[in-house]
Amino acid sequence: MADPSNPADTLHVQVLRSQLGRARGLGAARTGTAVWWAERVTSVALVPLTLWFVYAVLHLTGKPRAGVAHFVANPVNATLMVALLVIVFHHTQLGLQVVIEDYVHVERVKMPLLLAIKAACALLAVAGVISVLKLALAG
Repeated sequence: MADPSNPADTLHVQVLRSQLGRARGLGAARTGTAVWWAERVTSVALVPLTLWFVYAVLHLTGKPRAGVAHFVANPVNATLMVALLVIVFHHTQLGLQVVIEDYVHVERVKMPLLLAIKAACALLAVAGVISVLKLALAG
């Protein structure tokens, strides 16, 4: 017999997931852990890229624009800079998406915020890539 004063007896939650869904690790949204993995992969990729960027900044400190352009004109340095920009903004977008999904509880605000974050990160990444390419091609 259920005792109404006992919270364990009054709250009965039944999980309706198939065995296949449980085995695949898919939740109700059918997304699984894709965002979680993407955040981890981008953060691991950012470690060596950030170390390279710190080295580059220290190496270029005090150099004129021509010296920086010459440094970025190297295909390896230009590629690493573009990779850093793309991964930083993708990682930022993923992190902000999780924050919005977890902490914004007004449904009519959630989607516009998510779209604005994605658009802002994409535009900033494109602006950064264009800047690097312009600097690399001018050097």
